[in-house]
Amino acid sequence: MQKRTSGQSRRKFIDKVAKGLIGVTVAPQILRAASHEQNEWLQRTETFLPNDHVQIALIGAGGMGNADADTCITVPGVKLIAVCDLYDGRLQSAKKKFGNDIFVTRDYREILSRKDVDAVIIGTPDHWHRDISIDAMNSGKAVYCEKPMVHDISEGAAVVAAQNKNKSVFQVGSQGMSSLGNEKAKQLYEAGAIGQLNYAEGFWARNSPGGAWQYDIPSDASEKTVDWKKFLKDHPDRQFDPKRFFRWRCYRDYGTGVSGDLFVHLFSSLHYIVSSKGPEKVMATGGLRYWKDGREVPDILLGMFDYPAAEKHPAFNLSLRVNFVDGTADNTYLRLVGNEGSMIVEWDKVTLTKNKSYSPNSNDAPVAVNQADPFAYNRKTMLDPDNVIYKAEPDYKGAHFDHHYNWIRAVRGGKPVIEDALFGYRAAAPALLCNDSYFKEKTIRWDPVSLQLIS
Repeated sequence: MQKRTSGQSRRKFIDKVAKGLIGVTVAPQILRAASHEQNEWLQRTETFLPNDHVQIALIGAGGMGNADADTCITVPGVKLIAVCDLYDGRLQSAKKKFGNDIFVTRDYREILSRKDVDAVIIGTPDHWHRDISIDAMNSGKAVYCEKPMVHDISEGAAVVAAQNKNKSVFQVGSQGMSSLGNEKAKQLYEAGAIGQLNYAEGFWARNSPGGAWQYDIPSDASEKTVDWKKFLKDHPDRQFDPKRFFRWRCYRDYGTGVSGDLFVHLFSSLHYIVSSKGPEKVMATGGLRYWKDGREVPDILLGMFDYPAAEKHPAFNLSLRVNFVDGTADNTYLRLVGNEGSMIVEWDKVTLTKNKSYSPNSNDAPVAVNQADPFAYNRKTMLDPDNVIYKAEPDYKGAHFDHHYNWIRAVRGGKPVIEDALFGYRAAAPALLCNDSYFKEKTIRWDPVSLQLIS
């Protein structure tokens, strides 16, 4: 019998208080609540029996697929036994990396037919997500599908239906979803730490060729080493183009642009934190400002979204942006703003900012008040803000590990995944609609409950 500490037992925060005028009255209450939860996390353990071993396969061994596999096999009891990719060089690399006993193939159906494969990671280009996900669930496999869950808004319902029909364990791979940052932000939001939500904003800033998807193209790339016809799927036939194969995110037939690659992370986190089903109105603008390398999608995109009131949140507005030519930063964050404060959410840190106001006639007011001002007693004054930073410990294994641990725990019969097909569809939908708004130059209306476009 093998004992180990649960992935969630790592969830201890180092709480740092930036002392301010109201730090003594407000922050300690939040910190005490957090400390109580930390003790519970530290006490939690799980026992894995020999039959808890999970054998996985990777379908799509590019950059993100490899990152997923590398992370997943660090979960105790997980073993990678098969890899599928359409480029021979990646299959050869898999054998060098994971061992010669790894089964490799160009045909993902050969992996799905194997009885010794319990679960699959789908790291293919976006246009293959739906079909492989459905085929895998119909074959009895648990699935971890990279975000966005689907390539087109019309594809989501079929994936949700397949999960419901097969009762499959299906996790969408927005890797920040299971992070310490998201969990703490959700706790703070539900405790009323920022008051009534009215606005949220998020951004991704990048400033490198790799960040802008100019991935390396192998010198041996050809129709002999790449299954080009299979890659194209049902999209228009064309001559072999290594850029389209290795830099597929740049092309609309195979990828979903910056919105599908990056906005979807922000939607996922936001929806989780405030228990939202999504926006009802989507607007986007942007342009191709720098990376004019033949790509068909913008390198700068701004999206605006109207969220209707729901059970766990009031109506609010969301603003998102991506900039692939940001010369000042290379990072991301999500910020939630309420009438009593705000919080910046990162995967390993949450910064809570609280303001406190006072009326001149209250006990908190300074002794000297301008009595000559007839409006002095009818207005409030803001004190300097107070910050509380919740930061993960240095040995935190990271958001990516947490998300795979969450999936594997569900595969073993534990708690449900945090991002199932329905959740993944609701996160992908506004990202995909953002693209539609940009290319069609129009406002898109969406029903986030029924998952239907509104004419």
